[in-house]
Amino acid sequence: MSNNLRLSLANLPPLIKRETLFANPDKLNLQISPDGKYITYMAPDKNNLLQVWIRNIDKPNDQILTTNKKYCIRSYLWSYNYEQIIYSQDVNNNGNFQIFALNIKTRKITNLTPKKNVQARIIALDRKFPYQLLVGLNIRDKRKHDVYQVNLKTGKTTLRVKNTGNFIHTIADAEFKVRAAIGMTPDGGSTLSIKDNYQKPWKVIRSWGPDESGTALGFSENGKVLYILGNHNAETIRLSALNLKTRKESIIAQNLQYDVNATFIHPTKRYVQAVGFYKDKLQWQVLDKSITADFQALSKIHGGEFRILDRDLADKIWLVAYNADNGPTHYYKYNRVTKKSQRLFSNKPALENVKLAQMQPISYRSRDGLRIRGYLTTPVGISPNKLPTVLLVHGGPWIRDTWGYNPMVQWLANRGYAVLQINFRGSTGYGKKFLNAGNREWGRKMHEDLIDGVNWTILQGIADPKKVAIMGGSYGGYATLVGLTFTPNVFAAGVDMVGPSNLLTLMESIPAEWNMVKARFYYRVGNLEKEADLLKSRSPLFFVNRIQAPLLIAQGAKDPRVKQVESEQIVVAMRNANKNVEYILYPDEGHGFTRPQNRLHFYAKVEEFLGKYLGGRIEPMTNTSGHSGIIK
Repeated sequence: MSNNLRLSLANLPPLIKRETLFANPDKLNLQISPDGKYITYMAPDKNNLLQVWIRNIDKPNDQILTTNKKYCIRSYLWSYNYEQIIYSQDVNNNGNFQIFALNIKTRKITNLTPKKNVQARIIALDRKFPYQLLVGLNIRDKRKHDVYQVNLKTGKTTLRVKNTGNFIHTIADAEFKVRAAIGMTPDGGSTLSIKDNYQKPWKVIRSWGPDESGTALGFSENGKVLYILGNHNAETIRLSALNLKTRKESIIAQNLQYDVNATFIHPTKRYVQAVGFYKDKLQWQVLDKSITADFQALSKIHGGEFRILDRDLADKIWLVAYNADNGPTHYYKYNRVTKKSQRLFSNKPALENVKLAQMQPISYRSRDGLRIRGYLTTPVGISPNKLPTVLLVHGGPWIRDTWGYNPMVQWLANRGYAVLQINFRGSTGYGKKFLNAGNREWGRKMHEDLIDGVNWTILQGIADPKKVAIMGGSYGGYATLVGLTFTPNVFAAGVDMVGPSNLLTLMESIPAEWNMVKARFYYRVGNLEKEADLLKSRSPLFFVNRIQAPLLIAQGAKDPRVKQVESEQIVVAMRNANKNVEYILYPDEGHGFTRPQNRLHFYAKVEEFLGKYLGGRIEPMTNTSGHSGIIK
């Protein structure tokens, strides 16, 4: 470590414990019961597993509802009978979610989808049918989910709609009938099919090519209009109303540069009241004048971005979350009648008085002229000059990084690193042209955008060119392997979490339930049957001899998307070539690490690794008992 770096690190604020940053949030996923009597949320139990909790709307008499023993609950919904909460859980951590009903009074839990090796998806709940649930189950064909209706009183399951059209998304109308579906086409495009009458066959009424995006949001209350999001005949994804009788679309909201990112739909009247566009930060456009005063009031309550998480059926009480880059998320209860708000709590009280770093939007031109956007976070208390830097690459890759609190970013900044996040070509949210610029550019122009970002940071004087690491999960893990093989002189170290090393074996191992989106992978990444040479040329496994920097790899043994072999084959190849590689396997994890003990163990190992090769601060290894990590 240089003397300059040592002096800089001495000016940083106190170390924030990994446990504070990476433990489960104290509270998250707030919802209000449809009758407005209760607030529910997810929070850790004494074993640090996320469970569902409940309190009365006007007093904090919090009680735990669920008592799962091994894995966290991922998501839940209120039923409209006001008695049951519906939640989904990956009970074996292998991607096959099951759906459960919990009675809030008796605490009785019923597994509504108990079949083994079946993946369940919640499709619809409706206030007019309070004891019914529509679910998707791939019992008949692992590649397709048929629609079943489940009686929440008896548990009886009835097949309602067979998936005859390669459907990946189905939509029910206000009468609880599935009348719209999004299907995949052999070329990687998609279709919108509808039933004008529930008894009639499906009819394709809209098509999107493989270079376009489109989906359906939901039906109007009278069932005559379908709200859709799509970029057909447009550069960006816009919100439209499709008249199902005339087949004509009317545009409701659009931005010429950014896709629609969020929608706010009336809970009973079923029309869109506001849309959000994610620019550098989330910006709302109000469509319904009756809520203009409410959005104006919400913008003044607390700083940062806000999202309305939930509301009661009377549309009187809203639950609102405020997101910041340098602090926890704050939750408020807002009364539309009085226009008054009440702060409920934050998701991480331990961070409320901690000095956290600010995330700054950045942009630069790629080497071929594209405008590339992203975020830069530099440590608190030291000058942003020649800092050790971590390029943190998002997964997907067809998602994007956003502004706001990120525990990984704050952890790295607190240890003394600048953190660079880049929305490289192929990231979503910036329009059709930018998304399609990433087609067949894995390991090429998508990676060049990352390198251009690193060079921009060096030219700004922020990054030390000799101390730049690359790190990411899933696609970000692949980008890490690409960085160390295709641009070995740029990076001093790399951290790969569940990243594919060989695009040939990745394509061969696409799970059955992903089969209908396989054509889209072929279109955007490369065709396994016709373009094997292209895929091989973009696969880091075959270029291990180029690696110069040390590499840390972490993998979940139960990962259904990026199989264990993706990590182990490159570990073997690197060791055969006498390259510096460390490997951690978590036998009870899948595509990402969900168990708190495993997360703490993994980040402790990453911290030691980065500290060794980049020189940042290290919190001594603390007790991580209960983790499953195997150093191999």
